[in-house]
Amino acid sequence: MALEVKQPLSTSIAPQTRINRPRVRIGDLVTYAALLVLALFFLFPLAWMMLSSFKPGQQIASAPLYFDVSTFSLQNYEDMLANVPLWVGFKNTFIVILLKGGITLFFAPLAAYAFAKMRFRGRDLLFNILLATLMLPPIVMLIPLLLQMGALKWIDTFQALVLPGAIGAFYIFLMRQQIADIPDELMEAARIDGCNSFQTYWQIVIPIVRPALAALAILVFLDIYNDFVWPTLAIHSIDMQTLQVMLSYLYTQINNASVGTAGANAWGQVMAASSLATLPLLIVFIVLQRQFIKGIMAGALKG
Repeated sequence: MALEVKQPLSTSIAPQTRINRPRVRIGDLVTYAALLVLALFFLFPLAWMMLSSFKPGQQIASAPLYFDVSTFSLQNYEDMLANVPLWVGFKNTFIVILLKGGITLFFAPLAAYAFAKMRFRGRDLLFNILLATLMLPPIVMLIPLLLQMGALKWIDTFQALVLPGAIGAFYIFLMRQQIADIPDELMEAARIDGCNSFQTYWQIVIPIVRPALAALAILVFLDIYNDFVWPTLAIHSIDMQTLQVMLSYLYTQINNASVGTAGANAWGQVMAASSLATLPLLIVFIVLQRQFIKGIMAGALKG
């Protein structure tokens, strides 16, 4: 007689899965609200400048906080570009960025690699001297640099704009801190494979510190783009002026180009020029903000 094997009834009940929903805390809401207010506070001047650039000059003077869509006009931009060679300032500035920025991005990491990974006599002393130069106010170097440029007959030339300060001590220090975190075992493995010092730097170090290089590129761009004091001293002719120098004399240039220009109309053109000058900075920040934050934080946490 065949025995029937009865399957035991399963009495187990599947446990109910709980969905952990994030709890909204009052403290977080207050923090986000405060940050939103601060963001609006800092963005308001920028938004006001850009909106004012599309307003008639008389409306800027009579109702600075009011914007009527029906009065939207590009007249300020047209008048400004007709009176001031602003594109010359853009051209000169971007030439300096390409030349000076290229020198910085090539030589600063190279010097940082030497200070971080190479062994030679006097290395620490030289690095300490380099750090000591960071304590000097930049303004104390202006007169000696200006005298040096005059002796070399470089006043009012691109050499005066590009070469002084091209390899800054801060840039070397920043990259040295990043390169110092690379394990020495990678350097030794590259040497065993037959790489010389420059090949090790180019094939091993550069790919690892690429986020830091992106951050360095952004810092160099901002530093050169916003530089005002040194170009003011080193450049005299309008054809060689950088963008920031041209913006500083913009009101005078508008009045000289268009005699009898009303003050409100001139300020409308100033708003238009300032808005155009701000666009490259906004584009760089929006496009490269992740790389900038990642590069700055690359060496923040050390194991």
